[in-house]
Amino acid sequence: MQPLAWDDFRLVRAIADHRSLGGAAEALGVNNSTVFRRLNALEEHLGVRIFERARSGYLLTSAGEEMVGLASRMAESILEFERRIAGQDVRPSGELRVTTTDTIFSHLVSPIFCAFRQRYPEITLDFVIDNRALNLSRRDADVAIRASVDPPPSLVGRRVATIGWGCYAGRAFVSEQKPDLAEPESLLRKPARWVGLGDPISMTAGGRWISGQVPPECVVVKVNMVSTLASAAQAGLGMTALPCFIGDQLPDLVRIHSLRISSDTGLWVLTHPDLKKAARVRAFLEFFGAELTKRRRLIEGDDIANPPA
Repeated sequence: MQPLAWDDFRLVRAIADHRSLGGAAEALGVNNSTVFRRLNALEEHLGVRIFERARSGYLLTSAGEEMVGLASRMAESILEFERRIAGQDVRPSGELRVTTTDTIFSHLVSPIFCAFRQRYPEITLDFVIDNRALNLSRRDADVAIRASVDPPPSLVGRRVATIGWGCYAGRAFVSEQKPDLAEPESLLRKPARWVGLGDPISMTAGGRWISGQVPPECVVVKVNMVSTLASAAQAGLGMTALPCFIGDQLPDLVRIHSLRISSDTGLWVLTHPDLKKAARVRAFLEFFGAELTKRRRLIEGDDIANPPA
C-alpha cells in the first residue's frame, strides 16, 4: 500500500470541518469535482469508508475520526516547527504580521508604526486589523497589541498600561442642551441622552458602566463599534463612554469629569513563546513597549487634553 500524504489528511479534515464537499473545496482552493475524486480514491485506497453520506452532510466514520485526530496533531506539529524556525533569525528583518483593533491602530499606534519602520527598514509589516482575538499559536499573526483583562496563558508579553475610560459629550451637544456637567445626578436621569454600547463592546468597562449607571430610558441609541461611539458623540446624539486615548484626543468632545469609570483592562503587547527570541519580534516588543509606556498618561486618562468641564 502506498503511504498516505499530508494532503490526504488535509482533505479529510477540511470535509469534516465543513461537512460538505463544496465547503472543503473552497477552503482548499480547488473545485468540487477534485475533492469528490480525491475522496473516492482515498477510500478505495484504504478499503474503508471515511465518511457516511447523510442528508445533514458528510459524517465521519470511526476510521475518519482517527484520520482527523491525527491530522490535527500533525497540523499542530507543523505549526510548532514553523514557530521554532521563525524564532531563530538573528537580525531584525523579514515579514512581521501584527494584529490590533481599528481603534487602537487609528488613535494610538499608527505614528509608532511609522517610527518603527524608519528604525527597522528591513522588517516588512503586515497589519491584520481585526477586533477579534486572533490565534497567535496558529500564526494568524506574530504579535498582537490588544486590550485584555487577562490574556491567554499561551502568550507572553508586556502590560504597558491600564486603559482608562471616561464619559464624553460633543461640544455642540453641550452648547445646545446645556447639561450641568458638574452635577452627575442630573446627567443620569431624563431628559439626559446617552449613546449606549451594543454587542460585542457591551462588556467593555464603558459598556458595563453605562448598563449599570444609565437608566434604559436615557439610552437613545446603541452602537457596536468604539469608533462609531466617538462619531455618534461628536454628532451630538448624546453622551457616551470612550477609552480616554480616543476621547481626550478629539477636539469636538468634552470630558465629563464628574462621572468616573473604573477599568481593569490592560493594554498588552503579546507574542507566542516560540517567537519571542526572533530578532524582528524582539525588536517590535522592545520598541512598542517603550513607546506605549511614554503614552501611559494618555492611555490611562491622566493626560487631559480637554480642560475640566
